[in-house]
Amino acid sequence: MGRDKRNEQRKEAVTAMRLSVMQTPAWRALSIPAQALYPWLKLEWRGAKFNNNGKLRLSTRQAAERMGCNLKTAMRGFQDLQAKGFIIQTEGACLGTEGMGKSPAYELTELVPAGQQGPGKQWFMNWSEGHDFPVKVMSASNPTGRNRARSADGVVVALKRGTK
Repeated sequence: MGRDKRNEQRKEAVTAMRLSVMQTPAWRALSIPAQALYPWLKLEWRGAKFNNNGKLRLSTRQAAERMGCNLKTAMRGFQDLQAKGFIIQTEGACLGTEGMGKSPAYELTELVPAGQQGPGKQWFMNWSEGHDFPVKVMSASNPTGRNRARSADGVVVALKRGTK
């Protein structure tokens, strides 16, 4: 058999959704935005040869654009996937030295983490109703800036440096 040059020209990304994953109680309990977000996260994985699981980066803004929804819906999708054990946040978001931001890095528990062998962690298999996994949520407040955190009675929680 010779080479098939038509297939070499293809640049289309494909991801497989396992039926065994989609039949778990955790998948059925996912919100619709979370179910729509999962294939987009899985498309960020480059495959077993270039395993980048644990370093998958998809910002909330990118996810919202791809899913055709607003930012809050996309963020709830990320939180729901974490709560049901489908993804783990391995790195937080940060602003680089040159002003270029980096979105959080995620690991798909279904897949093998980078540098390891064997099956993935598959936390979603151990999920049960009412027992969600912890979710890493970044605070939107800036304790020293204009929108600093306030307690329920309106008292400033964190003061600016150098003040009492």
